[in-house]
Amino acid sequence: MASADWAGKKIRLSDSGFWSSFLGGQSSSGKAVTVDKAMRLSAVWACVRIISTSVAGLPLNVYRRLPDGGRESARDFRLYDVVHTSPNEDMAAFQFWQSVVASMLLWGNAYCEVHRAAGKVVALDFLLPSRVDLDTDDDGRLIYYFRPRKGPRREIPKENMLHIPAFTLDGRVGMSAIRYGADVFGSAMSADDAANSTFKNGMMPTVGFSVDRTLTPAQREDFRDYVKTITGALNAGKSPVFEQGVKPEQLGINPADAQLLESRGHSVEEICRWFGVPPWMVMKTDKGSNWGTGLEQQQIAFLTYCIMSYTSPIEQCVNKHCLTAVDRISYYAEFSLEAFLRADSSGRAAYLSTMGQNGYMTRNEGRRKENLPSMPGGDVLTVQSNLVPLDQLGKQNDGQAARAALMNWLKESESNPGE
Repeated sequence: MASADWAGKKIRLSDSGFWSSFLGGQSSSGKAVTVDKAMRLSAVWACVRIISTSVAGLPLNVYRRLPDGGRESARDFRLYDVVHTSPNEDMAAFQFWQSVVASMLLWGNAYCEVHRAAGKVVALDFLLPSRVDLDTDDDGRLIYYFRPRKGPRREIPKENMLHIPAFTLDGRVGMSAIRYGADVFGSAMSADDAANSTFKNGMMPTVGFSVDRTLTPAQREDFRDYVKTITGALNAGKSPVFEQGVKPEQLGINPADAQLLESRGHSVEEICRWFGVPPWMVMKTDKGSNWGTGLEQQQIAFLTYCIMSYTSPIEQCVNKHCLTAVDRISYYAEFSLEAFLRADSSGRAAYLSTMGQNGYMTRNEGRRKENLPSMPGGDVLTVQSNLVPLDQLGKQNDGQAARAALMNWLKESESNPGE
């Protein structure tokens, strides 16, 4: 079995310690943290859902470069339909890219098998990262093995593997947030367990009982059965009866003293920090949360520092592995980030107005973005002409003079209707 040099250490890729960095690990709280268990935390679920659905909702288009430096949608290029509409027979583009981004968030890597016909990509099959094994050959190049639900493990040639790493130190294999954040996620799990136990006990700490005599096993069981009838959330309000020699004693810490709620709130912020999501986006609000321009700037920061850290590697990996060197001269894939404006009607209106009034976009191009039919004369680029040089103030061009003469004629006609 080959080995690789990650972080300055020789690591056998078959070692469980290596794979724990991708599949999960043991936290200092004693909790075993895996992808499945981490996803049961509401903050992890919310962060993964928000990022993956945000990226999946952006159209991934393929463009053709034009001789004048512009571009146009290459809808007739085979890869366009694969990445934009139907990656494979089972998935639409939204579900496919959502799975890819979720894999990058949880496992640090996304894997897709590339299928070609006549040298062109015709389908992309998503592979669950937990079923992909990595190895290296004698030259240190990655080898990919896939373990299907049925059938033996098979090797996937490197040229047929679309491997998209997330945050990485070596440029080849991504690092799992679940593995490296195991202590944070484990603490959050422990806090949830403690909270559930506390609520189950009716918000009361654990209570022990001391007696002044030695009880028989049967008496102990009878007493435990009696305690069950007066404790717990469902039995709140029932008054216990202590017989002679029985004294209750508190065990553990009062939930208020343990700052249980504060600890859970801190865990949410820590989890958001691992995924780069503002806490208010997972409904963790406080008096510092606001609406208006402050929130708008936070949304821009989320797009810039979080969403683009996933769209950029996807774009580059698709261009590298799904296009040939010759194709890359004329074609490239890119996400359309303008889709984020659809939720902001005023911002979208301002964008279209600015592009149209300054000659960057025709009226019909703007109407097509709004799924509106074209209108006659709407394919002409126009600009506002109300700004003139200072040395031209007070002067009239031929068009302005003609309009002024027409207005004077109309005024004279109105004042002398009989003439």
